[in-house]
Amino acid sequence: MSIISILSKGGLLMVLIAICSFIGAGIIVERWLTLRRARVNTGTLMNRVRQSLRGGEVGRALDICDETPGPVARMLKEGVLRAGASRELIRETVESAGKSELYKLERGLDSLATIAGVAPLLGFLGTVTGMIRAFMDIQALGGQVNANVLAGGIWAALVTTAAGLTVGIPALIFYNWLVGKVRHFVFEMERSSMELLDLLGGEEVKTDAIRTVEAEHGL
Repeated sequence: MSIISILSKGGLLMVLIAICSFIGAGIIVERWLTLRRARVNTGTLMNRVRQSLRGGEVGRALDICDETPGPVARMLKEGVLRAGASRELIRETVESAGKSELYKLERGLDSLATIAGVAPLLGFLGTVTGMIRAFMDIQALGGQVNANVLAGGIWAALVTTAAGLTVGIPALIFYNWLVGKVRHFVFEMERSSMELLDLLGGEEVKTDAIRTVEAEHGL
């Protein structure tokens, strides 16, 4: 028997499992590409921002953040825009930007976790309903069935379990892998935000430079 004919034995639930597999694969590819594009050398970024701020070149620090992709740079930019403000305001701004970037990083992961849990359950449900149908057929035939008929009904029912696990296991593995990547970004953002707060410290880096930047950005 071909793979298609074997999978078709699973019935309607196989369609739902197939949908889960396509959605899960799409999320995995999209998140992998997004996180790959966001990857950046945070140490180098912070060194450049630090040198600019210590030299009073706030505008240059903003340009560096704009030129650098990823959530860390975007979060740092929000903090640099508040240079010269109170430490509390800078901290709140950076925290808000960090939460926004974290939401973007985690987008789709809850759906992937759902697929990792639901796909095997759909498979088990298909097996249970298949077994129910098999025993109903046995009862309808008055128990006059041979081993071949019984075995055929059972393996057809177990197809959904195998399919559900085939989808669920990789989804769970990739979910944990992606969560680990997101945690790394979170760590980098937390470390960078603390260093930025220490650099700015709620005090003016260079009054004239800050006023120029505020005027340019309408602050």
